[in-house]
Amino acid sequence: MKKWGSLALTLTLGAGLVLSGCGGNNASSTNSAATSSPASTATAGASTQDTLVVGRGGDSASLDPAIITDGESLKIDHQVFDSLLEYKPGTTEVEPSLADSWEVSKDSLTYTFKLHPGVKFHDGTDFNAEAVVFNFQRWSDPKSPYKFEGDSFDYYDSMFGPEGSRVIKEVKAVDDLTVQFTLNQPQAPFLQNLAMTSFGIASPAAIKEKKANFKNEPVGTGPFVFKEWKHNDSITLEKNASYWKEGLPKLSKVIVRSIPDNSARFNALQNGEIDLMEDVSPDDLSTLEGISDLQKIERPSFNVAYLGFNFKKKPFDNVKVRQALNYAVNKQALIDAFFAGQAQPAVNPMPPSLWGYNDQVKDYEYNLDKAKQLLAEAGYPNGLPDTVTLYAMPVSRPYMPDGKKVAEAIQADWEKIGVKTVIESPEWATYLDDTKAGEKDDIYMLGWMGDNGDPDNFIYTLLDKDSIPGNNRNFYVNENLHKILVDAQKEIDQNKRADLYKQAQVIIKEDAPWIPLVHTTPLLAAKANLKGFVPSPTGTEYYSEVYFE
Repeated sequence: MKKWGSLALTLTLGAGLVLSGCGGNNASSTNSAATSSPASTATAGASTQDTLVVGRGGDSASLDPAIITDGESLKIDHQVFDSLLEYKPGTTEVEPSLADSWEVSKDSLTYTFKLHPGVKFHDGTDFNAEAVVFNFQRWSDPKSPYKFEGDSFDYYDSMFGPEGSRVIKEVKAVDDLTVQFTLNQPQAPFLQNLAMTSFGIASPAAIKEKKANFKNEPVGTGPFVFKEWKHNDSITLEKNASYWKEGLPKLSKVIVRSIPDNSARFNALQNGEIDLMEDVSPDDLSTLEGISDLQKIERPSFNVAYLGFNFKKKPFDNVKVRQALNYAVNKQALIDAFFAGQAQPAVNPMPPSLWGYNDQVKDYEYNLDKAKQLLAEAGYPNGLPDTVTLYAMPVSRPYMPDGKKVAEAIQADWEKIGVKTVIESPEWATYLDDTKAGEKDDIYMLGWMGDNGDPDNFIYTLLDKDSIPGNNRNFYVNENLHKILVDAQKEIDQNKRADLYKQAQVIIKEDAPWIPLVHTTPLLAAKANLKGFVPSPTGTEYYSEVYFE
């Protein structure tokens, strides 16, 4: 078996607070629909709690992993679906999952995977090579009968190229437990991409039966089975009692609650209503550290928050306007006011912890006079004549604890240079739809947590022309940048790839399609007796190893 070896392009990040071992036995077992018992209460001397209640800032947009791009959806799908490969907990290092092993041809164009035997989907149907083929054909074929109205497979297009320039040429079942991928061209992060939650293998039978409703009733092979979704309230998952990884999951049930207000979420943790809280507000950090019954958890910093300019709207197709607004954002003041030291100013569209980062690129300093000068050169000596629509995130995210407050601070700075804004924050699913369409927003606030430990997942995924429509919500196109990014995908030598990504960052700095804001160290909090939770740099943690001491 030829493992990725010298071709591995992984980012092994510190796991932050690792609360227990995270190994798992890969022994085969028969899978069936899960059952669960009600959560029991803790008794003296030992905990018998077997239900985990998680509090987060927003609801999921959909539960079909193939059609979503938001983290709130991915973190649920991470529990319901397995991919062919997965990341070692706390890192982006690839290891086996539904595929036990793989071989790579010398020309890096053929990948042959041996699948784990005896695995079944939650509906009782068999996981096999044909199921893998079905999923990849569904994602790649724009005319697939299983691409339902309103669906788009943005992650597939972003990671494996759009129609007409696909990386994957063919996926075929060699036998029941062997599947082979043939590529049109080498793709250095191919294995990294396959491990992403977006490429979790879904039950073909369930997709055929449920059709468009599959996005509300997902069926995978994962450690937890979907039970119920009360929109804007909670999602309930139950133990897959015959999960193919022996001894997992350790919990009987997971309830993920949506509590948008940061303070309300923190109060719920203190009151025992939830066991694990995501996106702790920096304002609550000192209080958290003073409560002995709670623990602070730091997720490895692997993200970027940014403002994106909509190139479909004038005058944001003018580079001097975009550069001017970059000069008019005081990033350090934002960090001091809203991030409690848990962030650093962002210069490039990828974090400094990632290989290929260009530390020679210098940031736009906070300089209102320079901003006014550039606006004048762009033909706006008195500022912009029309009010700008600024979309601010309505939910807290690991890279942005309070989007509206940050937007208001930026709004005040921009007013000093004659740029007036109106801030809009529609509910999360609408927000994502609107920014993808690019018809209502002039400038939007979003962020990204890396999926796979490769620079391609930041720069190509978010800023290449191939990612329109989808993750490139700027509608930004630079042909020179595109060539560099495609060359970087084909190049196997990591040092040469790093040089290409450094060139890309220089181009992006000059074109200024974004205002990179911050890279954060996201904070979570939990009951002190919660164990086995390993924070992931990607923001999608496994709950299968979690238990209560």
